[in-house]
Amino acid sequence: MQREKLGSRLGFILLSAGCAIGIGNVWKFPSVTGQNGGAIFVLIYLFFLAILGIPVMTMEFSLGRASQKSPAALYQALEPRGTKWHLHGYAALAGNTILMMFYTTVAGWMVQYFVLTARGVFDGLDTSGIADVYSNMLSSPWVLMGYTALVIIIGFAVCSFGVQKGLERITKWMMVALLGLMVVLAVRSLFLPGGKEGLSFYLKPSIGNFVKAGPVKVVVAAMNQAFFTLSLGIGSMAIFGSYIGRDRALMGEAVNVAVLDTFVAICSGLIIFPACSAYSVAVDSGPDLIFKTLPNVFNNMPLGRLWGSLFFVFMSFAALSTVFAVLENIIACTMDITGWGRKKTCLICLALILVLSLPCVLGFNVFSDFHPFGGTSTIMDIEDFAVNNVLLPLGSLCFVLFSVSKRGWGWDSFVSEANTGKGLKVKRWMRGYVTYVLPCIILVLFVLGVYNFFK
Repeated sequence: MQREKLGSRLGFILLSAGCAIGIGNVWKFPSVTGQNGGAIFVLIYLFFLAILGIPVMTMEFSLGRASQKSPAALYQALEPRGTKWHLHGYAALAGNTILMMFYTTVAGWMVQYFVLTARGVFDGLDTSGIADVYSNMLSSPWVLMGYTALVIIIGFAVCSFGVQKGLERITKWMMVALLGLMVVLAVRSLFLPGGKEGLSFYLKPSIGNFVKAGPVKVVVAAMNQAFFTLSLGIGSMAIFGSYIGRDRALMGEAVNVAVLDTFVAICSGLIIFPACSAYSVAVDSGPDLIFKTLPNVFNNMPLGRLWGSLFFVFMSFAALSTVFAVLENIIACTMDITGWGRKKTCLICLALILVLSLPCVLGFNVFSDFHPFGGTSTIMDIEDFAVNNVLLPLGSLCFVLFSVSKRGWGWDSFVSEANTGKGLKVKRWMRGYVTYVLPCIILVLFVLGVYNFFK
């Protein structure tokens, strides 16, 4: 079967960025920034994005393009005979599947909140009334499952038309709309009365804020955010590497994707920090910020229903861009393993993801008394822990070691593939850092992530 190809370089960059750009960019990034000293955190984050995220992304792109396979089959095409690197390919498929078991539910929340905001459900409600809407949403299994199913069906419908006619065509328009909405919302937020203080905290580095937040805590948080923002380690980038030609060097493409991903994250802060400052809202309040606090902010804002609706369209597009990309990964892996056609694969995987998403949905209502990690933890926390704390860091470590090890693909093969084409290239002097330092940093992040989670 001939390998499908993307129609343009722009399509590749937007698809790859769409996978990386998700709810974490517009939800977690401002929250973590608020908890860790503001602008000084952003600068440290950008540094670690350059030395952590871009090298691993370059490797994923290279592995995909060299093998012309999905993550589930790329190792078989590249690994030395008798080695077991390919076992990670199945773990990558599992990681993408587990991610969709809970991410589609959260994407459904965004779509539902757009509907609720557009209908004016939040109009006139006080803080407790808005909190009740959120609680009622989670306690309604049929409604929650309905929106989750809608997201899953839309995702597979888009992917069923193929890489160019479905995924690339829809994602291009959606990403352009997302970026446009983001700029409109950011400009609106910048001109809110009383927003200057929040903007200063976000854009003006302060050693005082750095010391107050705790230097070690800030640095570790920046490392984590820089590493996890790009969703590396489960082949989310490798699959798009397999769909592109060899006219561009891949480190330059990794930089382009990272810049676009970071642009969205930075702009999300421009939307949220001035708004929170203008209405005396704590920016580090996590999920409450999006679902309980911001609807209250929009209620007090002129044309609030319009701005609130636009914000949740923006959030929905950010979530759906990731859903489309990850579902394509699942489809491609399944096709490589089984030899099925795209339509058949989409139908079977659609049924499978619908069923596998049920535990997360029911964990907020039917199984709400089940707290796997104690406290108020839910089934979603198990799935989130498996992906973000285990599969992403260990998967990235596997990709790095395979790319530099003589018993894997090897440094020379990696550099040859990564540097094919025009653009920014991997330098020979980077070998020592990528071979010895980068794996150690990833391993430290894995240990710290597991320790801090259970702590």
